[in-house]
Amino acid sequence: MNKRPLLVTIIGLLHIVVGTGGFAFHLNEIGPQHAFQGGNCWIFVIESVAIVGGTLLLRGNNWGRWVALAWITFHVVFSSFFSLGKAAGHAVILVLFAYVLFRPEANTYFRRQRTMGRAA
Repeated sequence: MNKRPLLVTIIGLLHIVVGTGGFAFHLNEIGPQHAFQGGNCWIFVIESVAIVGGTLLLRGNNWGRWVALAWITFHVVFSSFFSLGKAAGHAVILVLFAYVLFRPEANTYFRRQRTMGRAA
């Protein structure tokens, strides 16, 4: 059995919590009757991507790393249209996530999970 690195666990759980919290917050803010009108549905797609990315990370799926990084990269780009401070904050998070998710321990974990999946 291949032990998941603690920081990968934290990032996976963080994605799930932030995605779920964002989903609930925006649903409350927009209201269920307007959730899928206009561009509002994209909010829920983005929040769902966070949940999926976090789940894939916890399951040891290599795609989870890329989904998680794509999600935070989207936030860097999107927030740059509104606030350079928020974009900078998201950029710092992006760099930290990339560093953690591609460290040797994480590479070993995702490689072993991929190998174990093929053998099954």
